[in-house]
Amino acid sequence: MTDIPAIAVTGLRRSYGDQMALDAIDLEVPEGSVFSLLGPNGAGKTTMVRILSTLIRADAGEVRVCGHDVAREPGRVRAVIGVTGQFSALDDYLTGEENLLLMADLNHLGRAEGRRRTADLLDRFGLTGAARRPAVAYSGGMRRRLDLAMGLMGEPRVIFLDEPTTGLDPRSRRDMWQIVRELAGQGVTVFLTTQYLEEADQLAGRIALLDRGRLVAEGTPDELKRRVPGGHVELRFADDRAMAAAAAALGLPGGEDLLLRVPGDGGVRSLRELLARLDTAAVEVEGLTVHTPDLDDVFFAMTGAKP
Repeated sequence: MTDIPAIAVTGLRRSYGDQMALDAIDLEVPEGSVFSLLGPNGAGKTTMVRILSTLIRADAGEVRVCGHDVAREPGRVRAVIGVTGQFSALDDYLTGEENLLLMADLNHLGRAEGRRRTADLLDRFGLTGAARRPAVAYSGGMRRRLDLAMGLMGEPRVIFLDEPTTGLDPRSRRDMWQIVRELAGQGVTVFLTTQYLEEADQLAGRIALLDRGRLVAEGTPDELKRRVPGGHVELRFADDRAMAAAAAALGLPGGEDLLLRVPGDGGVRSLRELLARLDTAAVEVEGLTVHTPDLDDVFFAMTGAKP
């Protein structure tokens, strides 16, 4: 790995007529990480992927992928990226193996190297047994795995996954998650757009929220969750006396059913301070649960989307 970011974007703008799709976007993605771009439909996610992957040009700003300028060096950018879009790019009339061999030819691999890479990818994605079957006979999960395998034929340093698990069943989605984790573990940078907030929470080291073409928030999943209200610690007591003593020590109204809810950000420091106050008041707590906002709360609080 190098000190050069896998993706660096400064002042990016793109419009379609009077409609501003991306407005003054700045972001940076480190090498070997999983970065997720979230936002409502029409927020500009796919436009961002299309610009980063050289499919369309920006109106303004600077965009670099692996140090290469997307506008001035599109060929060099294409040599280091792979793209898996929302819709499968397979040829249904070719077998899985033939689809991969076709991609090997498009990447100008020699015959022997193309066959070696094809065999390796079929094995890696659990498709060896279906290699000679036409792609039209593949299940949704198999098609997405084959589509991603084709994107990896050129051994890219950065891969763009634009809503890669849309329409997949839960098992196939989990299989795809494992593949993404393995790619990042091998040093591949994964730029992920998704409609599934749990997916971003599970996979991404950093998340950016896009709304109406503007970047409204960026950070780790935990950092973003701490930025919205709703976090609390739920304390459970053995009897009403202990609960009343805790409420008095914390300056809170009494709870119900031997439970007391204490507002907080869910951080270690605030939890330690809470327990210290209870200890000073000699209050025994039978159990506690920390509740923090999830990415759904973040999404609805920071974008124009409605729950």
